[in-house]
Amino acid sequence: MNKLAIFGGTGMTGKCAVEYALKKGKHVKMLIRNESTLPEEFKSKVEVIQGDVLNQADVDKVVEGVDGVVIILGTRNDTSATTVMSQGTKNIIQAMKKFGITKFSACMSSFLFMPPEAVPKVFHEINADHLRMLNIVKESGLEYRAVLPPHIADEPSAPFQVLYDKTPGRTISKYDLGKFFIDCLENDEHSGKVIGIATIK
Repeated sequence: MNKLAIFGGTGMTGKCAVEYALKKGKHVKMLIRNESTLPEEFKSKVEVIQGDVLNQADVDKVVEGVDGVVIILGTRNDTSATTVMSQGTKNIIQAMKKFGITKFSACMSSFLFMPPEAVPKVFHEINADHLRMLNIVKESGLEYRAVLPPHIADEPSAPFQVLYDKTPGRTISKYDLGKFFIDCLENDEHSGKVIGIATIK
């Protein structure tokens, strides 16, 4: 697992995942829409493909030749209706099948462990796309790790717990979550699992 494609690598958690992968000596390929969003410290260290996750040809360029894939697609602070995360995931899975890559980790939200009516109204649209994404991931036939974090905190690394099919707590450090997206690819116990993760408090 030496070469990774990381989608969403310029977001808060994505940056942590990229930093950790580089620290572990991985070759990282990233898809970015806009060169200006690429952190300065990544410029000489990662392989960058400029494009859009909604464009299959762009996604294919990123996925070709890698050993594993990390999907941390987000909408920044936009909570309006979207299909970008689910459609982007569909394109990534299609590219993985095309190039014979089987292992990936994908970020959704611990709201998916709750009944939809219990999710705060402001997150209904995002949650709906996360649900579409989860179904696409589960139906992929690939070795997925569906990671459903709670509130992602800008806090230092701390001991955390992982459970299947439920959330163990209310927050997770962005550093620990970023690391987990990389490490879980090399742990086959997590393959085909829906994973809850949270800081032990």
